[in-house]
Amino acid sequence: MADKQIIISVKNLVKQYDDFTAVKGISFDVYEGEIFGLLGPNGAGKTTTLEILETLREKSSGEVLIDGLNVDKDQNRIKNIIGVQLQAAGYYPSLTLLELLDLFSGLYNVTIDKKHTLAMVGLEDKAKSKYKDLSGGQKQRFSLCTTLINNPKIVFLDEPTTGLDPQSRRNLWEMIRQIRAKGTTVVITTHYMDEAEELCERVAVMENGEFVALDSPDQLIDNLLAGGFVRKKEVKAANLEDVFLALTGKEWRDE
Repeated sequence: MADKQIIISVKNLVKQYDDFTAVKGISFDVYEGEIFGLLGPNGAGKTTTLEILETLREKSSGEVLIDGLNVDKDQNRIKNIIGVQLQAAGYYPSLTLLELLDLFSGLYNVTIDKKHTLAMVGLEDKAKSKYKDLSGGQKQRFSLCTTLINNPKIVFLDEPTTGLDPQSRRNLWEMIRQIRAKGTTVVITTHYMDEAEELCERVAVMENGEFVALDSPDQLIDNLLAGGFVRKKEVKAANLEDVFLALTGKEWRDE
């Protein structure tokens, strides 16, 4: 990606809590317009890393630049150019989706087409529903559309498809691709390796606060095979999820 501009630069990032070091001096770059995956088991340090990039958590040492802005000095300017997926606790439960979109667009001082915004994630029929009355999957989908309200240059998605049915998961994949197609950079964490393989140009695998690999999914797979790995079961051109979607359709569903 030599012709791509670096939009996130991380050098020797460390996060320490008393005598426990959650992130141990990692360094990496993310390129403009890339979908970059942070992978790792629970407790590996990926969410801590993500929160530092989002200016939600202070680092112990190292340097982090977001579009040339320093996370220590330029937090407000960084917040204007990023979109962060909120968890359920970030919403007023008794407001309707239209009221929440009014609130968020007012915070960002932007005007949006609310019905179109909800339609992107298949929630146009829930426009007047209260947030607390949505299913878990619907709340997850709504969190993604609020991430895009300020037309961010970089979007951070922390396990965006957890708990979604196959239709919603595949539709969200397509939506993430569309976000990237508009030039937006996407940084994503996920526990679904098929999702990372499908979406990400590059992935970093974390373990115990360190990177144990950083490359394209294809290259990492090729490296494993070159080391003599043999899969016990032959991989077919389709999987059971493909069968499920072929039988039940691909449209958004109300969980």
